[in-house]
Amino acid sequence: QVQLVESGGGLVQAGGSLRLSCTASGFTFRTHAMGWFRQAPGKAREFVGVIDWDETPTYAEDSVTGRFTISRDNAKNTVYLQLNSLKPEDSAVYYCASSSWHPNSNRSYAYTYWGQGTQVTVSS
Repeated sequence: QVQLVESGGGLVQAGGSLRLSCTASGFTFRTHAMGWFRQAPGKAREFVGVIDWDETPTYAEDSVTGRFTISRDNAKNTVYLQLNSLKPEDSAVYYCASSSWHPNSNRSYAYTYWGQGTQVTVSS
């Protein structure tokens, strides 16, 4: 069956870095765009970025630009989200998701499969 498993979250001080991973199984990874979303308590889930099947990344047009980097390794069926210069407002559960039909959507409905999420907490 399809599985997306995130890892790499944790507690970090402001200004620090984390690298999140999402390993996929059960579908043809290289033909799917892989997106990252996040959700903080009491807030709606928001788009962070996506990397399409040609390995071109697209990022949310806000404060993540220039601090976060998405990459993928098709040989390992894994997508990464590098988080640098973290701020307390980056604290959230981070989810990866896959889309077989849209290369760079920022909308949740474009994604079919979702992981369970990994918690990122940034202390001030």
